[in-house]
Amino acid sequence: MNLKTTFKNSLFFTLALLFAAELHAQVAKLPTKWTVPAATAKVPFPDYPRPQLQRKNWLNLNGSWAYRGGKNVLSAFEPKQVLDFTGKNEKILVPYCPESFLSGIERNQEINMWYKREFEIPADWKGKKVIAHFDGVDHDATIFVNGKLAGRHAGAYDAFGFDITAFLKGGSNTLVVAAYDPNDGKTPSGKNGPRGDYTFSSGIWQSVWLEPVGSTYIEQIRITPDVENNRLILSATAANGQIEATALEGNKTVSQVKGAVGTQLFLPINQPKLWSPGNPFLYDLKIVLKDKNGKVTDEVMSYFGMRDIKLGKVNGVVRPLLNGKFEMQVGLLDQGYWPDGILTAPTEEALKSDLEFTKNAGFNLIRKHMKTESKRFYYLADKMGILVWQDMPAMWYQNEDTLKNRSVFRKELKAVMDDLHNSPSIISWVPFNENWGAFDVKEITAWVKKYDPSRLVNGNSGFNNNPGYQKPLGDPGNGDFVDTHIYIGPNGASKPDEKRAASLGEYGGIGLFVRGHMWPVENNAYGYEPTVNALTDRYVLLMQQVEQLMLYKGLSTAVYTQTTDVEHEINGLLTYDREVEKMDIKRVREINRAIIESGRAIGTAEKK
Repeated sequence: MNLKTTFKNSLFFTLALLFAAELHAQVAKLPTKWTVPAATAKVPFPDYPRPQLQRKNWLNLNGSWAYRGGKNVLSAFEPKQVLDFTGKNEKILVPYCPESFLSGIERNQEINMWYKREFEIPADWKGKKVIAHFDGVDHDATIFVNGKLAGRHAGAYDAFGFDITAFLKGGSNTLVVAAYDPNDGKTPSGKNGPRGDYTFSSGIWQSVWLEPVGSTYIEQIRITPDVENNRLILSATAANGQIEATALEGNKTVSQVKGAVGTQLFLPINQPKLWSPGNPFLYDLKIVLKDKNGKVTDEVMSYFGMRDIKLGKVNGVVRPLLNGKFEMQVGLLDQGYWPDGILTAPTEEALKSDLEFTKNAGFNLIRKHMKTESKRFYYLADKMGILVWQDMPAMWYQNEDTLKNRSVFRKELKAVMDDLHNSPSIISWVPFNENWGAFDVKEITAWVKKYDPSRLVNGNSGFNNNPGYQKPLGDPGNGDFVDTHIYIGPNGASKPDEKRAASLGEYGGIGLFVRGHMWPVENNAYGYEPTVNALTDRYVLLMQQVEQLMLYKGLSTAVYTQTTDVEHEINGLLTYDREVEKMDIKRVREINRAIIESGRAIGTAEKK
């Protein structure tokens, strides 16, 4: 693609936008090619939302809901009774946050948000328990079914669900979600907070769906590859029963294991096909739950990748080793913001397009910055073979009411790690970024490492940078990386020490103005180039410098800022609407792949 954007100029697109505008109160500030399909979809995100614990039957509740919100509406913070929806209500398109164009609301910082949806239970679900799933609600959610309290949850970035069977009746049922989000910086919020850079977002921002299960069912699974011992470590949570797990390669059974729920099981994977960016092989996993009489009470399908990530020395230099070999991590800072959906991609096709672009441009890593994504995002990364560094969204006022606020951060960090544990593409956790909301960094880094020893931990990415509102904490001295952020860089990047690899967690940030494809605010970057060719030349030069640092200074990771422009930032490889490639991607791909290959040639890991 070049600077010609014929799609946007087409008569079809103009008419389609006008049609979408009739369904929404506003006109999109910066539409994407997915804006109209998303705005007019009866059921957004129609695919099964949780690929790693999948059942056949489910009901998608995404779509049009009744909505009331704002500071003057009944408080949505742990309400004891349901808001009266009698009279005129607005319509909101779930799962888009009310601050977004796609929601149909587009108002900033609602604080109190009330959602209502009618539904009927399918006839063939008779005799089943029904679980209501919520994949993301920011921040305090209270769920009512037919006027009765079904459950509460606090936390914006982890999925949750409740058994609503006892509240159901025949015919039409009513689901009400009360979401409260003061956006006051006292809970993890990342860029979506009072000191964040972009439009706030609140309320429901991921899929809502129902699922029938048996009286005893598999509630959660936890899978961890153990390449060193040629096995998969598996546990399943259920009220009681026996688990039978089968690893599959296509239709071929690889191995089976049986054991009690709640215990750790070991599934042998002899001569495993290892997962990597070059060969992202995934095994299928069938898990059956049986009662004491041997009767099947539940069956789910999942998948897993056999990969190993740890530190080791290569020619005396500490480096991250993927499956025992050094793989230079050439990545993009991926913020995951959208001009029409804000925190939520307009469609799965849009979500997939960012990952496909990243892979096609020769990158093997993304750093998912200050947010999480839907389970299908990680499924796509698993399938495509893209390494992921997963940030924990920062909180902002960790030094106010420290007993409460810091406890909230620790609780939600664990919840996010649990929620995303099964994805093989995630190879590193990043608890803190540039000291934003940071506290007890050394202790939390050590805790994350102990809680999930199957991954690397970058305790405080960019510890050399610091927000002006708090004292610098600096390098925690532990974890797996010495990580600095250098703009524009890359000179001045970290060097490895005796126990940690060297990472350039952010660098670059060079901008290019593309008229007609920018968010309508003053746009900026860390530096500028006037043309696509000049920007590409600059990127190639920076990557040649990265290669020198890799070869002679021990650098192992370089994360360029960034995948796309974001609101006031114009330093992406793509414009914010994803319409224009701002570099010659063929040349970007060539230099990226050349450096990854150069890294592979450095040598093999030293034996202990």
